[in-house]
Amino acid sequence: MFSGGLKESQDSEVNFHNSIHPEVLELLLDYAYSSRVIINEENAESLLEAGDMLEFQDIRDACAEFLEKNLHPTNCLGMLLLSDAHQCTKLYELSWRMCLSNFQSISKGEDFLQLPKDMVVQLLSSEELETEDERLVYESAINWVNYDLSKRHCYLPELLQTVRLALLPAIYLMENVAMEELITKQRKSKEIVEESIRCKLKILQNDGVVTSLCARPRKTGHSLFLLGGQTFMCDKLYLVDQKAKEIIPKADIPSPRKEFSACAIGCKVYITGGRGSENGVSKDVWVYDTLHEEWSKAAPMLVARFGHGSAELKHCLYVVGGHTAATGCLPASPSVSLKQVEQYDPVTNKWTMVAPLREGVSNAAVVSAKLKLFAFGGTSVSHDKLPKVQCYDQCENRWTVPATCPQPWRYTAAAVLGNQIFIMGGDTEFSACSAYKFNSETYQWTKVGDVTAKRMSCHAVASGNKFVCQHMEAPPLIIVCMLQLQIISLFLHLEKRIGTSDLEKQFR
Repeated sequence: MFSGGLKESQDSEVNFHNSIHPEVLELLLDYAYSSRVIINEENAESLLEAGDMLEFQDIRDACAEFLEKNLHPTNCLGMLLLSDAHQCTKLYELSWRMCLSNFQSISKGEDFLQLPKDMVVQLLSSEELETEDERLVYESAINWVNYDLSKRHCYLPELLQTVRLALLPAIYLMENVAMEELITKQRKSKEIVEESIRCKLKILQNDGVVTSLCARPRKTGHSLFLLGGQTFMCDKLYLVDQKAKEIIPKADIPSPRKEFSACAIGCKVYITGGRGSENGVSKDVWVYDTLHEEWSKAAPMLVARFGHGSAELKHCLYVVGGHTAATGCLPASPSVSLKQVEQYDPVTNKWTMVAPLREGVSNAAVVSAKLKLFAFGGTSVSHDKLPKVQCYDQCENRWTVPATCPQPWRYTAAAVLGNQIFIMGGDTEFSACSAYKFNSETYQWTKVGDVTAKRMSCHAVASGNKFVCQHMEAPPLIIVCMLQLQIISLFLHLEKRIGTSDLEKQFR
């Protein structure tokens, strides 16, 4: 401003009244004399803007570093615009990655609808945009245009070209997209959709290779993290390098434990509960930030537990069931399976009790799908295998039992792909080789086949169009020499392409 040949460099007096808040200017003046300033959530953005304007580069960089550590899906769009305006490279890269990996949530907010056109195009056209359903990308583009229709309708063709239209379900493409009034009234948009329909027909008829951008699957950005160790205690976190096909040690777990649960929310891994070296049951919650590669401790759970399940739902962490220590007993002994379910909000760092399970269970397979939690099987209060599916509706705050399992289950693995939940392995009455899928909308079961071997106490995750399954059925002496693993899926940036045919099967 003062040394770059701008107007202010020639003025004898510069008025900051409309551009810098007096309290922020006072902080900068204090820093000029003391070299000290306190940065907090209330002043970080204003200080960054003012520091950049007045060439306090140390202040700008310190504020950017503070904001990097406080990134969240609820503020990443704002941080993206802020960092872009003030050339904060690292903050921009971290914000961009978080926007890509949390597109489902950010696309529904007011901040997205207010983005400039170029930013929307860049986001929707990204190869690394994290979305299980291309319909979400299309609907986000239409919503953005409708937000200010008179000014934005002219941008519709450019936005439609960012959507992989030929990967939409055929019925949706013909009945929703092709009949959309905004599209039918605009020649260029109509031509784009007609071309995508021709590509779709080629795909469905297996008529040659389709190379058009509208039919090219996006690159997914999943990374696989493993929690394990070379004893029965889990003490290390590993990253699976899927390109090099090797496992890389990343960090030591601050407090080794067993029979805990782990869940990924955004770019953070949450480890809850479990039993320590003395078999004492823990309330502790440890958090590993994969962006900054550091551990921190979150607020403890309300109930100490082990053998429980956990899952993410609407950016909150839920812990479900498990065992706890009998009063005054240490080491803990499995008393009865818990009904209690707790919800953790990462923004407020607080736990709250929600509606309890219909039946207490431990060692159940817990996942979230279509904005609901599901607990499959588990060990019941009477120590039997529970043959039930329990479902939690967050809006109604209640659990129901919408279906029974094909067979009694516990120690099973569950993984989600679209609206389908795949269940495999575990301790069953019959065969642990069978794999089933459960439709989270119709609550119907379908047997999908058998896995290659029996698996007990296994874990699974969907990565691209494949499932990764790990099992632990081996004599104790062999387990000591193995990695005792729990698999977590995080939305980072290891490439994996999804085949077009698999997408068609998934979304039709």
